[in-house]
Amino acid sequence: MEHQLDYLLTHYGYFGIVLALVGGIVGLPLPDEIVLTYVGYNIYQGKMLYALAVVSAVIGALTGITISYLLGIKLGSPFLKKFGPKIHITEEKIERTQALFDKFGPFLLLIGYFIPGVRHITAYLAGVSCLGFRKFALYAYVGGVLWIFTFITLGKVLGPDWKKAEHYIRPNGGLLFILAVVLVFLVFLYRRMKKGDYNS
Repeated sequence: MEHQLDYLLTHYGYFGIVLALVGGIVGLPLPDEIVLTYVGYNIYQGKMLYALAVVSAVIGALTGITISYLLGIKLGSPFLKKFGPKIHITEEKIERTQALFDKFGPFLLLIGYFIPGVRHITAYLAGVSCLGFRKFALYAYVGGVLWIFTFITLGKVLGPDWKKAEHYIRPNGGLLFILAVVLVFLVFLYRRMKKGDYNS
């Protein structure tokens, strides 16, 4: 896997991040979190810039999630059930995600990125249920930014041990989401305090 990721980033650079995440979010069997943590490792090595990598990932993820939403609106659930299994989106995954969506509503768009096998389907179901675009974008886009920030930063912090992130991803998706929210809040608080000090 590392060889393929290295080839992707070496030959396509930041555009490779965009391509990988568009495909991964739409439903292709790509290990999105592993891609992001490997990008973080490349930042640690000095091969990529943190800001450009995050922006590229945001463009890819948000494009992919929006395509899934639009497909849900235009093609409906029969399309997903018919073609989903061809990209490893099984009937069981669809039903499980539907149950979660019925329970949590659009909030699932926010946390769904952190639940493997769910983020590929949540936006599609939002489209099928005719969720308004503004509400969809609010939850899905904020969730996407938190998800990207979490895993790219994780890869950067772990450095040579970036592969260890895979052991924490599946069982601790919810924990990582909470951590992401806390980190974003702390950054926001720090900037507000710094701005306050500057103004005073």
